[in-house]
Amino acid sequence: MFGLFKKKGEEPEEKARERRPVQNTENQQFKAFAAQFQPEELTVLAVTGANGFGGGKTRGETLWTVSVGLTAWMEEDSPDIHRGEFVLSTIGDEQLLEVLRRRVRPDFIIKFRGRVSEDGKRLLLLDLPEPGFDPDLKAILEEQKKPVTFWEEGLGTFTLNRQVDWFETEVDWLGGQISLVFDAGEDRADTLQNAKALLADAASWDKRVREYAAGDLLVSANDWAEQLEDEEPQEITREQFMERMELESIEIRADGSFEFWFADGDMFYGHSIHVSGDMEHGPDDAAMEG
Repeated sequence: MFGLFKKKGEEPEEKARERRPVQNTENQQFKAFAAQFQPEELTVLAVTGANGFGGGKTRGETLWTVSVGLTAWMEEDSPDIHRGEFVLSTIGDEQLLEVLRRRVRPDFIIKFRGRVSEDGKRLLLLDLPEPGFDPDLKAILEEQKKPVTFWEEGLGTFTLNRQVDWFETEVDWLGGQISLVFDAGEDRADTLQNAKALLADAASWDKRVREYAAGDLLVSANDWAEQLEDEEPQEITREQFMERMELESIEIRADGSFEFWFADGDMFYGHSIHVSGDMEHGPDDAAMEG
């Protein structure tokens, strides 16, 4: 199992895998996937993004689709560099996914053999990547690793979280610190205006959101207590529910919609409480998440 029990002198499975091609090209699932790419095989140098390899598979499939984001790529010995958002992917098992996660770090230059889709936005991985180097790609990598920040009066300094592509800061909310976040693709001026409006009326919004969550989730919270506690549980009141909610973050958007995220105060045994709505109509949905 996984190379732990081998005959003397036999190469461990993990080492053997690193010497083999990434996948069995005769596999029908791989063949169907590879048909989406041009047939020419290239030696490619590329810059990875803020996240490492991830994977997923649909029901009925035995192998994973594994992928990693790229921010730039070039054919080896070519002066042309493609910049933007690209995806490098292949088909493989869980063991391959773990090998790729160890070998390919976020914000890294890699070299691999691959094929390119017609639009140049996707690349098919054909062998295990190895560290690569190109001076122009190195300059791109150093630039993308620099922090992206801006300051907004009344809200403080926002920093881009590249892993989730949103801006975030810490703000005061009724005497406590919470995270305020918005997607990097949102209209910045309108989003910040909405954020300031929320903060200016924090007490009212806090009360409305907590009351809505209690109205939707109080029965569920007491059901959880009955199912999970050995002794006869003490019923959680509406007021206790609202008090035990611990606000952690608010996501705000340019159109006025919002999402409040609370720690559950152990009412749902460590899950989050999520309340969404918009500034015109107020909260309109509450759920236990996670």
